[in-house]
Amino acid sequence: MSPNSQSTPARLTAPATVKLPRLMLFVLAFAYIVAGLFGRDPWKTDDVVGLATMLTAFNAQGHSWLLPHIGSFELTQDGPLVMWVGAAMIRIFGPMIGVIHAAQLATTLWFAMTLGFVWYGTYLLGRRAEAQPLALPFGGEPTVKDYGRLIADAASLLLIATAGVLLRLHETSFVPALIACYSLGFYAMARMLDKPLVGSTMLGIALAGAFLTRAWPGVLALLFAIPIAFLPRGALWVRRFWLIWTLLLAIGLGMGWWLAGMHIDPDWMSEWMHWNRQAFGLPDSSVALRPFSDLPWFLWPIWPLAILALWQWRRWMTAPHILIPASLVLGLFLLLPILSESGEHEFVLLVAPMAVLASFALPTMRRGVINTLDWFALMCFSVTAVCAWIGWVALHFGIPHGIQLNIQRQTAGFEPVLEWWRVIAAVFVTMIWVGMVIWRLRRHPSVLWRGAVLCAAGITTTWLLLVLLWMPAVDYVRSYRPMSAQIKTVLDKISNNGGPNCVRAQGLSLGPQASLYVFDNINFTYDSSCPFVLQQTTRKQLENDTAGYSDGATVLWIGSRGADRFDRYRLLRVKNK
Repeated sequence: MSPNSQSTPARLTAPATVKLPRLMLFVLAFAYIVAGLFGRDPWKTDDVVGLATMLTAFNAQGHSWLLPHIGSFELTQDGPLVMWVGAAMIRIFGPMIGVIHAAQLATTLWFAMTLGFVWYGTYLLGRRAEAQPLALPFGGEPTVKDYGRLIADAASLLLIATAGVLLRLHETSFVPALIACYSLGFYAMARMLDKPLVGSTMLGIALAGAFLTRAWPGVLALLFAIPIAFLPRGALWVRRFWLIWTLLLAIGLGMGWWLAGMHIDPDWMSEWMHWNRQAFGLPDSSVALRPFSDLPWFLWPIWPLAILALWQWRRWMTAPHILIPASLVLGLFLLLPILSESGEHEFVLLVAPMAVLASFALPTMRRGVINTLDWFALMCFSVTAVCAWIGWVALHFGIPHGIQLNIQRQTAGFEPVLEWWRVIAAVFVTMIWVGMVIWRLRRHPSVLWRGAVLCAAGITTTWLLLVLLWMPAVDYVRSYRPMSAQIKTVLDKISNNGGPNCVRAQGLSLGPQASLYVFDNINFTYDSSCPFVLQQTTRKQLENDTAGYSDGATVLWIGSRGADRFDRYRLLRVKNK
């Protein structure tokens, strides 16, 4: 059946598309991204690793402005795009707000791009004839503009409401940038329907951006999606020749960096190509499906709505508002089987297109089903808000005792300090949520965006409460700053006493290595004559005397990160052979 407004599954009246106040949308998005991004230390591992590459590029150490490094360590699994943007932010805003906060501004840029591209791309698709709701016999259906705006608002709100992407969108890592590039790819394909030159150019930039962010594992999902979106029966088929320009632009931008890298540091590029080859392969059958067990939680609440959209619009599968986001989802699922490992780094790419699909499910749902979404948001996020407060009370006042004991095990050594400004702000946030609950229960609004707003506001409320009430404890558990300061003190004492100003790493993972560089500019050397070694081991290995360096080494310092019960770190003076 060909798409037409006479038989569309969407049923909607004009009152249901009353405009969502722009201020509400902007404040919600602002609160969501700012909370938990600033006012904390960078956490392990992707968060602090991304920040370390930005600082290294800013300090212009060697070729680090072109090829990502952590100090002198070559980081060959990442591309340079995130590093470039972060270093630029540090250059511009660092003198005013500090280098860490300046680097974190880059994350707000990626988030704004993601939300903007998702909103505008959905708006373009929502205004097309194939997506319009059924025309009512006596009028009263929404205008094309109002309907498109409603769907775009819903897509943006549902993206914010997605549980699994919450932490990832607040990292100074490649993940927010990759989501932004994927969202740009979605917008570009929607734009190609009416402005092929602009759309094809944007699509080329999206491909190049994804490549410069995460190399081939980052760009292949978008590449796989393109031929699906340009199926012969689809509306994009007539624009297929513009893909020549898209590919030429993407190849030109990507090859420009690759050729420069080969000229400046062929060894780095060789390791980069080796990492790309290692990223692909048949996954271990025993663990291949394990990451997928987290998908229902990761994509909640958009995945049931996305599936419903595919079912309700099944006779319109070649219509752009279904085919384009569905192609992006399918492109990612085509990539997963050929990756040697898959997980959250790949799953985040599903969020934007599935949020778009979910938004097109809303006008096809009956009022009772929509009310279910409302009640889910009200109950679920009211419970999470209460839990955040209960945990805070247990942490500070020891009630309930059982919860206090569990928290103490997870935050061993942490001494809570009552900060009243946090409590007052948390009470204010809680009252706003209570106000939204009352609004829904008393007013019984007919607007279709109410469920999406409640979900987005609910997860933002929970996030704000966790940030306000729990951030000091979480920072203590996840930050390496105290440990880095202790190591720096010992190294400075050695240097001040005339000892060599160097340290090597042994078994040190990326998280602590990047943290020591970020917090105290500790850069590790590869010179085997350096007598000082920072070793990462475990408590069990130390107890069993299997950690290595048992003979002829002097332990200068031993410690761990916060309440870490497993890993241990030792600063050793070893005898060179």
